[in-house]
Amino acid sequence: MIRGTTELVAIVGSPIAQVKSPRNFNAWFERHGKDLAMIPIDLDGQSLDGFVDALRAWRNLRGCVVTVPYKQAIATRVDTLSPRSQALGCVNVIRREADGTLTGDIVDGDGFMNAARRHGFVPKGARVLLIGAGGVGSAIAWSLCEHGAASIVLTDLDASRVERLRALLATHHAATDTGTRAGARLGSLAPFDLVVNASPAGMAGYDELPVSPDGLATLRADTLVADVVTSPEATRFLELARQAGCRVQTGAEMALAQLGNLGAFMHVTPLDI
Repeated sequence: MIRGTTELVAIVGSPIAQVKSPRNFNAWFERHGKDLAMIPIDLDGQSLDGFVDALRAWRNLRGCVVTVPYKQAIATRVDTLSPRSQALGCVNVIRREADGTLTGDIVDGDGFMNAARRHGFVPKGARVLLIGAGGVGSAIAWSLCEHGAASIVLTDLDASRVERLRALLATHHAATDTGTRAGARLGSLAPFDLVVNASPAGMAGYDELPVSPDGLATLRADTLVADVVTSPEATRFLELARQAGCRVQTGAEMALAQLGNLGAFMHVTPLDI
């Protein structure tokens, strides 16, 4: 029950119906007797400036989770960014400070790593294929580098976006070998310990596969295959990987695994929940 005393957190994006965070956060708040609630906001992109100004003035708002397509656009509008958010040029969580200023961070990579470890994935020395170099893909790549991945092959329909991410990772994480490859030239996936779809492929309206069925047939059975898409939870990409004998990680698992990272940043949950 939302009352006049209830403090709020929000999640903003468009579309918004597919997100799991309101269900996850509100269930945790209810279980722990917190007078807190999360609300979803499907925002028209023309209203971003007014929305960010409203966040500064919204006194019973503790923070806001940011999802597609606003991670980059909102990063340019907040007052302070974490070092990794500043480097990547995107946010997925904002904290409203007591004086109304807004601080942003990107914890998608932390959530991804939390979920991957639960599947037994060891990032140190791993060889990774990352499909999608947008906000979530960039954050996952950054976290994999931080945790000692040996190599990351980047691919995206937008070649310039891939090159920007490759150059950024080479500058900040030189110990990880970062390369690029066009989707048509992926070839065998057998060399990879982790294959991640961080693109919209598989979402409603984006029915294509991020990797061809022939490519998926070359996966090793000990490879972890992960998707960031949350709806549908069992994407065709993951179903084909499961048929190849692989462990799979869903987007919903990643969303749940970063709940503590998001909540702790907004000061509404502990980190370890």
